[in-house]
Amino acid sequence: MTTQYNMTIGGAAHATADFFEVENPANGSIVGRAPNASLVDLDAAVAAAQAGFESWSKTTDEERAATLGQLAEKLGEHSEELAALITQEQGKPLNGVGSRFEMGGVGAWTGYTASLSLPMKVLQDNNEGKVEMFRKPVGVVGSITPWNWPVLIATWHMMPAIRTGNTVVIKPSPYTPLSTLRMVEIMNEVLPAGVVNVVTSDDQGDNIGAAMAAHEGIRKIVFTGSCDTGAKVMMSSAETMKRLTLEMGGNDAGIVLPDVDPEAIAEGLFWGGFINMGQTCAAMKRLYVHEDVYDGVCDALVNYTKNIPMGDGMDEGSVMGPIANKMQFDKLKGLVEDAKTKGRVLLGGEAGDGLFYPPTIIADLNNGDPLVDQEQFGPALPIIKFSDLDEVIDQANASENGLGGSVWSKDIDKAKEIASRMECGSVWINKHGAIQPNAPFGGVKKSGLGVEFGEEGLQEYTDIQVVFS
Repeated sequence: MTTQYNMTIGGAAHATADFFEVENPANGSIVGRAPNASLVDLDAAVAAAQAGFESWSKTTDEERAATLGQLAEKLGEHSEELAALITQEQGKPLNGVGSRFEMGGVGAWTGYTASLSLPMKVLQDNNEGKVEMFRKPVGVVGSITPWNWPVLIATWHMMPAIRTGNTVVIKPSPYTPLSTLRMVEIMNEVLPAGVVNVVTSDDQGDNIGAAMAAHEGIRKIVFTGSCDTGAKVMMSSAETMKRLTLEMGGNDAGIVLPDVDPEAIAEGLFWGGFINMGQTCAAMKRLYVHEDVYDGVCDALVNYTKNIPMGDGMDEGSVMGPIANKMQFDKLKGLVEDAKTKGRVLLGGEAGDGLFYPPTIIADLNNGDPLVDQEQFGPALPIIKFSDLDEVIDQANASENGLGGSVWSKDIDKAKEIASRMECGSVWINKHGAIQPNAPFGGVKKSGLGVEFGEEGLQEYTDIQVVFS
């Protein structure tokens, strides 16, 4: 019998008249049925969050830190349950850098966020008077999350909001709503009623995300997703002057210098490009390799990649799984088919059964080719040969996105000098995409607004109040 899930609003299960089915991308089976919210349901969730804010915002810093510690423990107790649910609705394997890894991140980020604090700062204290700066919660935070890391990104959105005294209404992607519904249900075993509420929608009827961005009762939107949708969120938020944190698309470039050992960097290049089947904003989407090591890097990367097992994510032996949904599968397939007419296929390039698409490496492409210029968000990596360092930095920067980038070299000082010239929010040396909770993460250009993680990310959930005495 198919499990039917409820939303959680005001600390209680909230049913809807309409539901929608969530499919397993590995085999097309029905994982569960999610509630299809209306605008009335959204209003109820916002009202519950507003009511919860009245008391939650008055709790002490120490109380909120302790609560996050309890949340980390409670979610840890349900880690295997949530990991299985993520795998079934999103497709990523249990193992490798999969759903168990994702749940490990939930614990790490929740625990670290609990340790952060934003105490009052004394800006002046002399015979002219005292000036103190306080950080106050903004109110109700609306969270809109994507389908690629559903529970981890929900953690990135919700935990700093809770930590700073805000309350939350979260809306997950219609492709992966079940793990978030269950996560919020578990969190409400710890939290007071109304602190975290969840609404789900198939996005075919009422546009709940757009309504959240325009809702007068929501004071901040934190969004992770595509650039186009993020721009719409920003426009819809304008009339109510919402605070915004937008983490949007990336088309990250990696630059490989001629002093590398191709065999030594092959594993790092693979995970940089193919983590979560390439369905990660901060994955490496373009690889520029110096002509002196071009053939060696291509060969080493192919030799490493071709041995990675792919299959149903619930199979303990799988390291890679299917594409998460048909929309993304079709986009990827189209970009690869075009790239096959322009470059040289080194590996993959032909779709498998269902939504399975093998890791694909295509050499001899250039800026201007769609697979290079567009964020493919899948397991297809274009490789571009270069000879001039200044030119390749210009090529790497020739994108409207600017989320992350990487430089691969034995000369760390040289790599850092190149990193300083790259137009992106994060640069990694000899690795790619290794985000961590104590380092601010965000993009430049069209890749976003604001940052997440660390003290700087925590500050984004607060308003400043200065008191003069």
